[in-house]
Amino acid sequence: MGKKLIIFTDIGDTIIDEGTEQRQGEVVIRAECIPGARETTLKLHDAGYTIAMVADGLTASFHNMMNLHGLSHVFSAWVISEEVGEDKPGAKMFQTAMQRLSLTDADKDRIIMVGNNVIRDMRGANRFGIRSVLMDWSDRRSFEPQLPEDVPTYRIHTPSELFALAEKLNAELEAGEAR
Repeated sequence: MGKKLIIFTDIGDTIIDEGTEQRQGEVVIRAECIPGARETTLKLHDAGYTIAMVADGLTASFHNMMNLHGLSHVFSAWVISEEVGEDKPGAKMFQTAMQRLSLTDADKDRIIMVGNNVIRDMRGANRFGIRSVLMDWSDRRSFEPQLPEDVPTYRIHTPSELFALAEKLNAELEAGEAR
């Protein structure tokens, strides 16, 4: 049986190290994973978590990177801004992920959004009514909130910390103790 907790995740500087991107035109053709990200993503999938990609960028870039690292199969839904026609923090990105996973508003307390951008990921998730997890692994952008809704619900520093957080939150959901 699958886990109750559902994970929406960004990709850039959350799974893929943006500093290693190699491009052909606008499309990323190669990039390395953040240390521990591939292993953690596979571990979450193998443990029964539903994982949805909710990412801004070009579809071809994400297919290239996920195929390269053997991660394509872990995502139950791919929600990419190029296809949706809107970037995060727009609600359409999160709503599309919910629709593709056949979720309703009643499921929002089961969802976390993992990302590295306080405006796109944290603000988007918080405004949409789901919990936010800031991964502050990279120093490429500021983590200082500009608005109250930019403050993450949880903060982790490395991909490997995500598994322990997911297990804790899932146990709370299963015990009926979630917010």
